[in-house]
Amino acid sequence: MTVDRVKALNTAPLLLRPDFKLSFKLYIDASGDGQGAALHQVQIINAKPVEGPSCAESRQIKPTEDRCGESQMECLCLVWAL
Repeated sequence: MTVDRVKALNTAPLLLRPDFKLSFKLYIDASGDGQGAALHQVQIINAKPVEGPSCAESRQIKPTEDRCGESQMECLCLVWAL
């Protein structure tokens, strides 16, 4: 089973080509060190629905943002990602 999982990691596309006819999902995450965002899509590949990233981005937080609480940091991450 482990060998099959490793093969799947090596054969799956790292980034999906965006299809603008389909909807996107935006995933965000923020911490005390940085923020990250990934734009995902569900596409049909080999007759199976596959969710994968179309693009991803990350950044370090600014010194002024270091004082923000957890909820504020997530909101800042969302605004930055959009």
